[in-house]
Amino acid sequence: MTAPPDDCLARNEWICGEYLRTRRHILLDAVLQHLQLTALSVSIGLLVAVPLAVLARRWGWAAGPVLAATTILYTIPSLALFSLLLPLYGLSAGLVVAGLVLYSLTVLIRNLLAGLRAVPEDTRQAALGMGYGPIRLLLTVELPLALPAAMAGLRIATVSAVSLVTVGAIVGFGGLGNLIYAGMNTYFRAQVLTASVLCVVIAVVADLLLLAVQWLITPWARARPG
Repeated sequence: MTAPPDDCLARNEWICGEYLRTRRHILLDAVLQHLQLTALSVSIGLLVAVPLAVLARRWGWAAGPVLAATTILYTIPSLALFSLLLPLYGLSAGLVVAGLVLYSLTVLIRNLLAGLRAVPEDTRQAALGMGYGPIRLLLTVELPLALPAAMAGLRIATVSAVSLVTVGAIVGFGGLGNLIYAGMNTYFRAQVLTASVLCVVIAVVADLLLLAVQWLITPWARARPG
């Protein structure tokens, strides 16, 4: 009579080193997809948010409509938003990226706009008095001074995107979310726990990396008088 296999996979344990050993290529593919979707969506969101925030700062009347529109988008549940975008993108990675871009705009635009509004008016006037044009003023004075607020928004948007990518599992493009949902359907404990922990690790590491970047590019923010 053959004894039952004595390993954590057969016992369906939550913590299982054998799962990591035998499924490492699956985990790596899921992590790479998760990182790609997150990075792409946040990057596109930032490219869209910067000009919108600048326009809202330049034309005060535009701030209300821009903030209202992005806030409304943010209140739409993720599944409903993906369903609304489905006719445009189909069951594709583009659907997930588009949804995450729309979600990121609220945080990014609000923080960018807050940072631009916090630039002292006398600083602007001094730069204009030195012959700075609008573009030079924006690039060399306003945006650098708005960086702390902008980076805070970027960190929030990135961590949120890491979390929301998992919802993309409903269309097969959810990175680690694919493993979480599949593991939940089959009650595969090790897969659910491992993929969930990796999501947390990605979010924490991404936040720390962006915090380090912020520390490096804003030396004036950490300077101490005297």
